[in-house]
Amino acid sequence: MIETLKVKLLDGMHAYNEWECALEIPIDYSLDELHQAILSVVGFDDDHMYEFCIGSSYYSRSAQRIVYNDDKVTQETVASIFPQAKGKKLYYMFDYGDSWLFQISKSRKKRFSEKPDIFYPRVVLESGIKPKQYPDWDE
Repeated sequence: MIETLKVKLLDGMHAYNEWECALEIPIDYSLDELHQAILSVVGFDDDHMYEFCIGSSYYSRSAQRIVYNDDKVTQETVASIFPQAKGKKLYYMFDYGDSWLFQISKSRKKRFSEKPDIFYPRVVLESGIKPKQYPDWDE
């Protein structure tokens, strides 16, 4: 089955513009695979640590955090993480220095069966200007 997720950039050192996308992704993808998919969509190199966070806000003391080297990052799936996020939000932080913070939510679109002629994950809608991980400071 395929879930449509809304991925929205909330903050980052070089985030001057709003950006978000709708990402169709298999529900059996792990959080690590979701991390890889998001990096692919924004065109970032995978050269920093990351974490997922479930809470009322990313900075909440009571938030549940799943860091890049925790076994849960490969065990938790797209399907398993959203019941845990009910009433809370799912956040993805990449690169603690530049602090790229994304909010991930389920879209209102219902899950659907994978189509054999389509490669997933895939972006089906995008708005705003995609962030640059390492902008050219001379521009």
